[in-house]
Amino acid sequence: MQSKPMLVVVSGPPGTGKTTLAHRIAAAIGCPAICRDEIKEGMAHATPGFVPGPGDPLTMRTLSTFFDVIGLLVGRGTTVVAEAAFQDRLWTPGLSPLLGRTDLRIVHCSTPAEVALARITARSDSDPRRAAHEDAQISPDARLRTHNAFQPVDLPVPTCTVDTTSEPPLADILRFLSR
Repeated sequence: MQSKPMLVVVSGPPGTGKTTLAHRIAAAIGCPAICRDEIKEGMAHATPGFVPGPGDPLTMRTLSTFFDVIGLLVGRGTTVVAEAAFQDRLWTPGLSPLLGRTDLRIVHCSTPAEVALARITARSDSDPRRAAHEDAQISPDARLRTHNAFQPVDLPVPTCTVDTTSEPPLADILRFLSR
């Protein structure tokens, strides 16, 4: 009897260190990390003159592509780490069809809003790939409101919350995933 592939969802508000943690987890367990922002950045390369904005067509295509890739990989028996700053209303419709096909675990990242905002500002200033995202178009006040109102993924699966203000203990996260 074959076991189900694990799907590790790394979620949380923007700037909480999700992508960094997702790549660390994927490297530790030996599987791909599928990151929504990285998919969008790749799509932006193939879209000359793309200008990001809330709800732009590329952002909407990225959402379906993200879940298509995850579904394809787990459908082929691949353990996957999936990362995005989606709130529950976007995660739940994409993940619900996978509940019976995967061993789904959620790692929710948290950090104070001020830390997240400083990280967003720093990466926008230093990472040219961030031009594919609307980071610069969202005011600090709006970022703080979004951070404080963030609705974590709410599915009936094992979940752990990790404080990512400093480097979270990977060994503890891996123990959670191995239960």
